[in-house]
Amino acid sequence: MAIAALITWLITAGFGFYMLTTWISAGGTRSGADGAASHFAPPRVFAHFLLALAGLLIWILYLIVDKSLWAWIAFVDLIIVAVIGDLLVLRWSTDRRLQKAAAGGTSPGSGLAEQRIPFPVVVLHGVFAVSTVVLVLLSALEIGPS
Repeated sequence: MAIAALITWLITAGFGFYMLTTWISAGGTRSGADGAASHFAPPRVFAHFLLALAGLLIWILYLIVDKSLWAWIAFVDLIIVAVIGDLLVLRWSTDRRLQKAAAGGTSPGSGLAEQRIPFPVVVLHGVFAVSTVVLVLLSALEIGPS
C-alpha cells in the first residue's frame, strides 16, 4: 500500500509539475497590462507545490524508517495540500465557465495563464491526488498489505 501511494504521488507530482510550468510559462507570476495575467495568487500556487514536495519527501522518509508518525505527518501535509488545491481548482473552473459563457459556448479563451492548462491534465492530477490521499491514509492506519 505504501509503495502504491508513492507511485500515485509521483504521478500526481508529474501532472502538477506540468501544470506549474505551463502556468509560469504563460505568465502566471506576472501581472498583465490590466493586472490579470492570472487569477491565481502566486503564494498559493507555490505553497501548494512546496507543501506537496515536502510531503513527498516525508513519505519517502517514512518508507525508509517505517515509523508510523512519518506517515501521519505526510497525511496531514496532504490534507493541507488538498485544501489549497481545491481552492485553485475552484478558481480555475469558475474562470473556465465564465470564459466559455462569454465566448458563446465555445472553448474558453486563453487570456488567463491557468486557462492554458489542459482540462484532462487537471482532472488526472485530481484523480491521482485523491488516490494518493486514500492510499496514504490506509497506510497510516496500517490497513492492507505493507
